[in-house]
Amino acid sequence: MKIRKNDVVLVIAGKDKGKKGKVRFAHPKDDKIVVEGINMIKRHSRTKGAAKQAGIIELEAPLHVSKLMLICTKCSKPTRVGLRVLDDGKRARLCRVCHEVID
Repeated sequence: MKIRKNDVVLVIAGKDKGKKGKVRFAHPKDDKIVVEGINMIKRHSRTKGAAKQAGIIELEAPLHVSKLMLICTKCSKPTRVGLRVLDDGKRARLCRVCHEVID
C-alpha cells in the first residue's frame, strides 16, 4: 500500500468526496485507511466503569484505499503514487504529477 500514516490525502469517492485529511491509521492487510475527520459514524455505547462515557459517540470508520489520493508535499496536488529505486538501493515513493520523490 502506497499511502502511509501521517500522509495528507484527498477523498475522491463517497459521502465525504472532496475533503482532505491526515491519515491516522493504515491497515495494509485489509487495504483500509482511517483519516481524521472523514467517514464519521455514530455508535451507541454503554458505560464500562468510571472511565468510559455512555451515550452516542462519533468516531472515524476506515475507508478503502481506492477512495483516496495522496496529496504531494512538493506540488500540493492530488496524485497517483509511483515507486523509484534510488542509487543506494532503497525504494522511494514518486509523485506522478511533478516527478519528485515524496519521502
